[in-house]
Amino acid sequence: MSTLPPALAAAVGPMPDGVTLPLPPTFDSPEEERQYRKEQLAAGFRIFGRFGFSEGVAGHITVRDPENPDAFWVNPFGMSFSQIKASDLVLVDHEGTLLSGNRPVNRAAFVIHSRVHAARPDAVAAAHSHSLHGKAFSSLGIPLDPITQDACAFFEDHGIYDDYRGVVNELDEGDRVAKALGDHKAVILKNHGLLTVGHSVAEAVWWFVTMERSCQAQLLAMAAGTPQLIDRETALITRGQVGTHLAGWFQARPLWDQITVSDPDLFD
Repeated sequence: MSTLPPALAAAVGPMPDGVTLPLPPTFDSPEEERQYRKEQLAAGFRIFGRFGFSEGVAGHITVRDPENPDAFWVNPFGMSFSQIKASDLVLVDHEGTLLSGNRPVNRAAFVIHSRVHAARPDAVAAAHSHSLHGKAFSSLGIPLDPITQDACAFFEDHGIYDDYRGVVNELDEGDRVAKALGDHKAVILKNHGLLTVGHSVAEAVWWFVTMERSCQAQLLAMAAGTPQLIDRETALITRGQVGTHLAGWFQARPLWDQITVSDPDLFD
């Protein structure tokens, strides 16, 4: 527990004396942090499954290993998001070597995520799936507009990769995806879907969930008429309130609380 940063504290109403809100945990050993990250990753997949983000064998979430940052944990190829447990996860390095686990890795997961992690040392986790509204919106080849408070989290903080060439199988395409992401929290992969990153699994998963919903909201608004944009100054202020690393981590907490109660086997 600790004092909250001003941007998050401003969103909190009166609290009892001596009570504060939780912050991201710290760890006494790499082993302890590794287990936590794997459990968070398994929970992230369950959340994706709950939101209906599964699409056959497509989609992946990764998290760096705390002791070996050039390797990341990822879902086994062909396993349902809704059934993944911490013990099912596999570890692969940036060269494609399987370091832990006995199941194959999705080639696209390695190609995209290895290059994103390599290009972004700060990106502890990355998330991608073929979510319905994300892939529909990606076909437009346009950025998300600041038409809602939630969408402001991505205002001037997401890129567009507009060079779709089929299923991602080559490292140089992964490099181009990473370049389009830049230093942003997300990138729209044209004719493909969404990809988000974060300083934690919780943050990356939350950005994906709320970006998918923001794509849905903009599609609905565009179908109904001409959306009215939030002005740039207000959008940037709002991004500073709801679009920080800590805000992303904290907004994911209700999802974690719900999924860990409903799916306790994910810890196995």
